[in-house]
Order: sequence, then structure tokens, then C-alpha cells
Amino acid sequence: MQISSDQLDAHLASKLALLYTVHGDEVLLVNEAVDAIRARARAQGFDERESYTVERGFDWSQLLAGSREISLFGGQRLVELRIPSGKPGRDGAEALAALSGHLSPDVMALIVLPRLDAATQKSAWFGALSQGGVTVRVDSVELAQLPRWIAARLQRHGFTLPAGDAGRALIDFLVARVEGNLLAAHQEIEKLALLCPPGQLAPETVEQAVLNVARYSVFKLGEAVLGGDVARLLRMLRGLEAEGVAPVLVHWTLADDIRAWLRIHQGLDAGQALPALLRANRIWGVKEKLLERALPRLRTPDLERLLQLAAQCDQAIKGLRPDTLPRAPWDALQVLALSMLEALWPTPPSARQGRRLVLRAAF
Repeated sequence: MQISSDQLDAHLASKLALLYTVHGDEVLLVNEAVDAIRARARAQGFDERESYTVERGFDWSQLLAGSREISLFGGQRLVELRIPSGKPGRDGAEALAALSGHLSPDVMALIVLPRLDAATQKSAWFGALSQGGVTVRVDSVELAQLPRWIAARLQRHGFTLPAGDAGRALIDFLVARVEGNLLAAHQEIEKLALLCPPGQLAPETVEQAVLNVARYSVFKLGEAVLGGDVARLLRMLRGLEAEGVAPVLVHWTLADDIRAWLRIHQGLDAGQALPALLRANRIWGVKEKLLERALPRLRTPDLERLLQLAAQCDQAIKGLRPDTLPRAPWDALQVLALSMLEALWPTPPSARQGRRLVLRAAF
């Protein structure tokens, strides 16, 4: 049986299985799912707990023996197994398959894994875990879901938002402060719960209390470009620079996106199917949906111009000082990123002045 972490509470309220497998990369949500399973297990009498972590040389026979032994004190036990790599190996795969079908009624097993790729989820050992118990998929909270996630967490503490635009502005402020750092977002909300009484939140109080704990991934830059979000794009570039990310990595990511756009555009002109082109260029998830909407706006001359600009940006990063771009690497990267956004989202004549001011500010 497979469920998402959003369905876990309802599942635990109705029944408790003897085998659970939790997999995902979002540390906060994985830990919350594990805590919920532990709490339900304790309530059902599984008050002894043993923990194992799979490392080099791990003895899988010890795990199997422990899962079948009767407790010396006659109690019920919860056996936890963490596999940080997500790869149990041949011996581990056999042991997990055996474990899934031979648990003692007095032993409950909880296996914690990182996010698994599609191939691993189709493996025999993972299939055995799914058939023998319940697998809980913990999905990451994407940017589009973050406002709703924050609002729900605030509501848990009895907070309400101001009505109308003021409430939306408050959520937007929180999203900008905690994007890409869900654990820190949770901590900031817990801090608000300590500082503020339940009820309507005052924007001034939130702005003073919440730290800027956002963490940006260089691989999310393409989403901001494809979404036409200038403010987020500039915020991400400033954040990456402040975190000490190498400019060459940012340039590689942006240039690789341009090359992928050109290949897809050429493939469509040649009559190839868009889904196959997206897969061949390793574009999926949020970027896939955004690119599908933006593709009709792309033109071959614009893409060729962007490739030339990316080459000049590469020169700026390497200190060669091209005449067409700022000499500072991060300023050159800003011009490249904004030019990519402009190619996808041409600015209406009435709004061009503001966009040009942003571009000129880099020089």
C-alpha cells in the first residue's frame, strides 16, 4: 500500500500496520511522519524501540534476527532502520524482502529512506516493502505550494491573516524569507507562536520577528526565468552570491537551459513530439509545465542571441572583460538571466521602462 504524507494522519487514525517505509528528502516532513508513526505505535503498546543505521559493513542478519526475536521483557518492539544512501545492496535487498514477509506480531518495523528515483521504486525489494506494509511518500513543498503550507502551519497555532491584500502581502513576505528552507520556515513559525498570542497577525510584528532564512538552489533559477518572476529571479541571484556559490556554476545552469530550449525548439520544427524532447533534455516537474506554456513565445533568433550572450558572460566570469556586458561576474549573470526572461516574457510597451531600469542597474 502506498500513501502520501498528507494521508498519513487519516491512515494512522484508522489502523496501524506492522511495516512502514518512509521515503523523501524534506527532512522536516520526514521527521514529522516518523514521529507520527512512533506516537501511534507507542499508543498501541510498542513501547520498546531499537534503531539501526545502514553503513559500510552493516550486518543484515542481525536486523533479521532482531525482527523475529521475542522481547526478554515480553513487550512489543519498534525496529527502526535508516538507509541514508537509499541503496541497500544485494544482501540488503534480500533482507528487506525477507523482512517484509516474516515480521513477528510483537515487532513493528519502520524503514526510513531518502527520495527514491523511479527505477528504485520499481525494484523488487521496494515492491516487497510496499506489498508487505505501507510506504509513505514525502513530497517536497514546491514554491507554488509554499503559501498554502505556511498558512496551514500558522492556523495550527491559532493565527489568522489580515483580510484581502494585506494578508496576501504577509504570506508573500514569509515566502520570500523562507523559500527553499522548510525546516527554518517551521522554526520561524514556532518562534511567532512564542512571541505572539493567537489571533490576527500584525504585519509589523512578523516583519520584525522573522529572519531571512531563505536558501536558494542554483537549479531553481530556471523556474524563476520560465515563470517570468523578475523579483524572485533577482532575489535568488543575490542569495546565491551571498551564499558563496561559484558564478561558473550559475552560468553553466543558465547556459544549459538556453541550449535545451534551442534543441527543443529545433526538434519541434522537425516534427518531433514535445514529451519526448522534454525527457531527452532532462526537463520534468515544475520546469516542464512552465516551459510548455513559454515555448510558443520562443524564436530561433532570440535563442541564438542568448547563446552569444551566454558566451560573452562566460568571458566576463573568466576575467576577459567583454565590451557588451558588465565586467563583474554576478552583474553579467544578472544581465544574462534577465535577458532570458525577457525573451520568454516580452514586456508590454507600457511596462518596458521599469524592466530596462533593472537591466541598466547591472552596468
